[in-house]
Amino acid sequence: MTIRLFAAALLAATALPASALAGTVASPDGRISVTVDADEEGKPFYEVMRDGKVLIARSQLGFNFTDEDPLRRNLAITGETTDSADTRWEQPWGERQFVTDRHNELAVTFAEKDDTPRGFTLRMRVFDDGIGFRYEFADRADHPVTNIAEELTEFTIAPEGTAWWIPAGDWNRYEYLYSNTPIEGVSMAHTPITMRLEDGTHLSFHEAALVDYSGMWLQRLQDRRFRAHLAPSSRGAKVVRTGAFHTPWRSIRIADDAAGLVENDLELNLNEPNKLGDVSWFEPAKYIGIWWGMISNRWTWAQGDRHGATTERTKDYIDFAAKNGFRGVLVEGWDYGWDGIWFGNGRDFSFTKAYPDFDLEGLAAYAKEKGVHLIGHHETGGNIANYEAQLADAMALYGRLGVDVVKTGYVADAGGIISCNADIALPCEGQVMEWHDGQRQVQHHLRVVEEAAKNRVAVNPHEPVKDTGLRRTYPNWVAREGARGMEYNAWGPFNNGPDHEPTLVYTRMLAGPMDFTPGVLSLKGDKDVPLASTLAKQLGLYLAIYSPIQMAADFIESLAEHPRELEFIRAVPADWAESHLIAGEVGDYAIFARKDRNSEDWYVGGVNDATAREVALDFDFLTPGKMYKATIWKDGEGATYETEARHRIAYDNRTVKAGDSMSIWLAPGGGAAIRLQPLD
Repeated sequence: MTIRLFAAALLAATALPASALAGTVASPDGRISVTVDADEEGKPFYEVMRDGKVLIARSQLGFNFTDEDPLRRNLAITGETTDSADTRWEQPWGERQFVTDRHNELAVTFAEKDDTPRGFTLRMRVFDDGIGFRYEFADRADHPVTNIAEELTEFTIAPEGTAWWIPAGDWNRYEYLYSNTPIEGVSMAHTPITMRLEDGTHLSFHEAALVDYSGMWLQRLQDRRFRAHLAPSSRGAKVVRTGAFHTPWRSIRIADDAAGLVENDLELNLNEPNKLGDVSWFEPAKYIGIWWGMISNRWTWAQGDRHGATTERTKDYIDFAAKNGFRGVLVEGWDYGWDGIWFGNGRDFSFTKAYPDFDLEGLAAYAKEKGVHLIGHHETGGNIANYEAQLADAMALYGRLGVDVVKTGYVADAGGIISCNADIALPCEGQVMEWHDGQRQVQHHLRVVEEAAKNRVAVNPHEPVKDTGLRRTYPNWVAREGARGMEYNAWGPFNNGPDHEPTLVYTRMLAGPMDFTPGVLSLKGDKDVPLASTLAKQLGLYLAIYSPIQMAADFIESLAEHPRELEFIRAVPADWAESHLIAGEVGDYAIFARKDRNSEDWYVGGVNDATAREVALDFDFLTPGKMYKATIWKDGEGATYETEARHRIAYDNRTVKAGDSMSIWLAPGGGAAIRLQPLD
């Protein structure tokens, strides 16, 4: 399309009826309204009101390019269209089986006020619990390649408030402890970033459907005014796109309280429906693995006397899994490449050749006989050039052997991804360094997921690009890491701190499932360093930190030494019909009620920070008229993460029904877990 034809298309956009308020769209319940317009200088902006008060003050829109003038002023609205939706769709797996998509939409087309106008369409969707918007660009025949230097989207928060955030643009990717500061104390932050405003309104800023684009960071410019900052690229331009394209959605969850922030499907609804078709071959489940031994420095990934991934040890883990109902056994360090320095290197990794003391083919067959599946592992050391060269063969091997889940890894500094010196073509002519969440790495992750899907393999990346709801479109993208996981607890006393997990619930977990790897019942790591957790909290993690693949991360000997705790881990599902946050505040504590998708059982539990507290639990979610047997695991008297009393746990049984309530004590660094089974 030429520039003149593009201008004609802009002018031909369908206008709103005269009775409608031009440039304004409201949520279905009317509480949220968004205005999209251009000011007297032709600068496009949007503004968000809630209950008649300014929530997001006038915030600018636009772009800088590497080879064109900025697109940020001298623009006018040339057309508007509206739409709406009120549908319900089913997740193949997830925190809840059914998701409601109810929104109103306004698409506003902007064009420059000159003879050869450029422009874009801003598509705004407004839900009862948040907003999402994206930019859409038409094809330009005389300028087919768009080179984005920076996106100029701004977010100006009107009221004062508090923020929970981690730094962006630093070496350790997303693996930081969350800071809790005034909004004015934020510098450069990853998303999701969570805020609680002075009137109690809760916000979360994130993005949805991050495809073939650079990940968005949020940079505070001044006061409470933020601007999008795209992850860098080796090419100079942070995003390079050819032809017509659209950006990811910029999303803002808006809620009255913490529960409204958590029970929110905004980003999922902004993603496209399932592109893979039937994915019933993926089974949400729990797993154990040859992993904590390396994390806690008892075993090694590399060959030698302490090599963890041996045939004999793997058979022991398969036997334990079969006996205790675990579907999967993860094995790390089975393949060539771990010897020497692999961190941020990865050039020696083979993804098809096993070490001599690991019989991959034989173990896959042995696991199948036992009703167990091996979980594969592909650590790249950040060398995606090496991985992509072997990707098709590696996924085909797993597909043939029935290894239907793979954990991938990208252990390298944030700007240390080794890529081909070309877009995605193989073989490589040379190599360049890229960022973990730059456009090149975003392309790479989707390529892995698509190749895995061809072979009926599900993917669980660690050191990933953040989750943006793409599990809806690609349901074999089942979990990610993308935060400080359990392994940090092995490397120093109280390394994560007791408030880490109850903060994750309201920050990182808003993005999607996390492979946090709970279930370290020994409560100790390398050189017996203690975890900032009670025994009951390790059980509560299965309800607080959602994933369709949940690990029992400890040594099998330690799991066997805790039969009553293992009873809960064996029983707790990894797939849910419903999920509700029934008690909690950001960074303090989080208690969920979740209903098993495959039975009438409910599970209640969660995690606490360093402050002991009594929490009242209401059972209003239960089916009226039914009695339930409640099996309870809770912190024992005097339990605390700070001493050996962290091992104190108490057990209880009682009968409850809808309308009943229960008070439960949460220890410092503690938690609880309850199984509710119908009695009739």
